Amino acid sequence: MSIRGLKKKQPKTFKVKIITVDAEMEFSCEMKWKGKDLFDLVCRALGLRETWFFGLQYTIKGMCTWLKMDKKVLDQEIPKEDPISFHFLAKFYPEKVEEELLQEITQHLFFLQVKKQILDEEIYCSPEATVLLASYAVQAKYGDYDPNFHEPGFLAHDELLPKRVLRQYQLTAEMWEEKITAWYAEHRGIARDEAEMNYLKIAQDLEMYGVNYFPIAQNINHTDLLLGVDAKGIHIYSINNRFSPNKSFEWSAIRNISYSEKELTIKPLDKKAEVFKFFSSQLKVNKLIFQLCIGNHDLFMRRRKVDSIEIQQMKAQAKEEKARKKMENQRLAREKQLREEAERAKEELERRLFQLEDEARQANEALLRSQEAAELLAEKAQIAEEEAKLLAQNAAEAEQERQRLEITALKTKEEKRLMEQKMREAELIAVKLVKESDRRAKEAEHLKQDLHEAREAERKAKQKLLDITRLNYPHMAKYPQYSPTDTRDANFDKGSIKLDLKDIDLKRLSFEIERERLDYLEKSRKFEDRLKELKSEIHALKLEEKQSGLYS
Repeated sequence: MSIRGLKKKQPKTFKVKIITVDAEMEFSCEMKWKGKDLFDLVCRALGLRETWFFGLQYTIKGMCTWLKMDKKVLDQEIPKEDPISFHFLAKFYPEKVEEELLQEITQHLFFLQVKKQILDEEIYCSPEATVLLASYAVQAKYGDYDPNFHEPGFLAHDELLPKRVLRQYQLTAEMWEEKITAWYAEHRGIARDEAEMNYLKIAQDLEMYGVNYFPIAQNINHTDLLLGVDAKGIHIYSINNRFSPNKSFEWSAIRNISYSEKELTIKPLDKKAEVFKFFSSQLKVNKLIFQLCIGNHDLFMRRRKVDSIEIQQMKAQAKEEKARKKMENQRLAREKQLREEAERAKEELERRLFQLEDEARQANEALLRSQEAAELLAEKAQIAEEEAKLLAQNAAEAEQERQRLEITALKTKEEKRLMEQKMREAELIAVKLVKESDRRAKEAEHLKQDLHEAREAERKAKQKLLDITRLNYPHMAKYPQYSPTDTRDANFDKGSIKLDLKDIDLKRLSFEIERERLDYLEKSRKFEDRLKELKSEIHALKLEEKQSGLYS
């Protein structure tokens, strides 16, 4: 057979995309495959054995519909797209999750779906319960709380609370994280599957858990009620209240359910009870309600029967798996505890070693400091000894200087006394000179006056003598230089002698006055020089005395 012939015999396929809560998968399906063939392929890929809870959902014309297992995939009213998208979701919910969910994968898929429904507000949950559920979700994702690893802000990118709860309370993200972490820290030692199971055990007690709601009406014109289908039965709600049903029909109390076009009829087991009829918006809704009712009723009846061999095997395997996991968890917890104890002991030893090293380092530093201190003390002692010698030498020099200063002081006092005495003598001399100068000045003044008077008298006498000579001795007029000087005496001889004597006395007197004046000036000059010398000596003595006082 040729290769071309083999290619012609290969079946035609189409692609589908399966979307789970946390993953996506693509498969190639044969054109003749029924819904069950595709569903079994997905279950095998996931390793899922509890297949009765799940289904493949798709959306057509805005309405969510489940893929029928007994019909071909392409013969159903599915979206015309490539690849065709289906959501693998839980279609039916268990009454008691702890007893019915046997496989870990089943439990994990339920946990993810219920968590998404709570966050999307399809299931109402009180704020307190949402915080507790969030703490179990964090435990399942991150494991045991470790304050060294799980620092503030580690939940910033996780969606853990419904937006309604966040809007209801004006709390910051840090405050919500603190509240969740407070619960999270108490879940230490809980494994992932156990945390997910605790999450589902809390969620299954919520009023809207596992309920599929459909709008209905008691007459064909008005849609004022809601019909809910869940694992326990059928419930009728008012349009504004999905928590408390107005009327409920348990599966055990229902005899028959039927529909025709838009009308759906529920017949109770009690034939005397009233038959409940309601209307939906379209036939597809009635078909979907009827399909969910059949599936939930079948599961309800199966729970109350003896488990099949397959279920018994699965329960036994689940029990063994749980026991094994429990032992494994205990072993891991023990190993973790031993490891933590070993780490604590190691840390204690490292701390003690570090402490001992630190103490040794401190002792070594203290020893070095002691040695340095001893060297410094020895050096200081040597310096002190040298300083003592220097001080003794300085003391001796100071003593010598003191003695010299005392001698200098005595000399200075003696010199000062002498200078004071000289100053007093100089002052006395100055006073005497002043007095003598005054006296001489007065004498000079008297002499000048007498000289002036004498010269005036001489002039008059000469004039008189000249007049007399002219009268008596006209021939003597030629010799005026020999005229007499005394005008009081008329005798020529006597007057001539007296005038000559008088002239000689005047010259002598003038000469003496001039000589005394020059002597006086010479003495005054010498006295001034002596005064200057005395002032210089006194100034020098004062400076020396000041310096001696500062030095002392």
